Amino acid sequence: MKKVERINVIMRYINNRAHFTISEIMREFDISRSTAIRDIREIEAMGMPLVAEVGRDGGYFVMSNAVLPTVRFTDNEIKALFIAFMATRNLQLPYLKSRHSLAEKLLGLISQNQQDDLVLLNRILLFEGTNPHNPDLLDLSDLPHPMLEQLIQILLADRYLAISVEEGREVKSYAIYLMRLYREKSAWQIEGFDLAEEKRRIIPVDNLADVKPYPEKKRISAKKMAEQLSKQEEAINLIVELGPRSIAQFKKYHPLKMTISYTNPYQTTAILKAFVHVHQPGELAEITNWLLFLGADIKVREIPNEVVEVLRDRMKVLGSE
Repeated sequence: MKKVERINVIMRYINNRAHFTISEIMREFDISRSTAIRDIREIEAMGMPLVAEVGRDGGYFVMSNAVLPTVRFTDNEIKALFIAFMATRNLQLPYLKSRHSLAEKLLGLISQNQQDDLVLLNRILLFEGTNPHNPDLLDLSDLPHPMLEQLIQILLADRYLAISVEEGREVKSYAIYLMRLYREKSAWQIEGFDLAEEKRRIIPVDNLADVKPYPEKKRISAKKMAEQLSKQEEAINLIVELGPRSIAQFKKYHPLKMTISYTNPYQTTAILKAFVHVHQPGELAEITNWLLFLGADIKVREIPNEVVEVLRDRMKVLGSE
């Protein structure tokens, strides 16, 4: 039995007993006296309220009204949680206030030595977007859209939505079935099935004015939505082979819908297959910029002529400079 597993089992064992001794722990778990004492000390350090009894037949008992938490964390698990909080501190994520209170509770449950380790990590680790002079500072740009948490709360109960969206000076209404809520290029996006036009639609969360559940009588079945989407499947028109350097660039950034398949066991070569909306100027420019970002370590098998033309124009501009 691994140490972490053994300590968790010991905690459950002693929490169900009014009194126990080191000898009982040794016999029950087939461990030495020194190991039993070390385990008991670690359990005490975790915050379990044990009281030692002095005397020939002395032992330990758990203070009355003490409740054993259902989850215990190792030192490395605590560090992993804390670093995850640090790394996502400036990413416009929902539930920022709850995450802050969760971190405070975590600090209150651990030993002083563990707290000292986390304080040191907070001083020496910096992540993209962090203010080096005050790592705990959140700028206004770090805060998520106020509608994001409301949207998530509704989604937990219902994915059929009636939403109002600000488009310029107008406010338009859509009825959608939300397929995904994702974050790309520092902005949250809704990918949904438009129930009126029966097609896929992308809506920026930043443009939301109102969200509420859509009436049940007007809904489309999941089967019908799947049939419509399958008919609208986009044909692949971009195929690119990637070498090790372009794979490294791909890992740094890639549009959410882009995926690669590795073509050797060492993951040093890969192939990318995708569809580019050449009649959408925004996407055409984005894909062109991204292909240049991947660098020269790529081989193009298939590419739309429109993308080639934009690439040629870019090269002309760079050559003139």
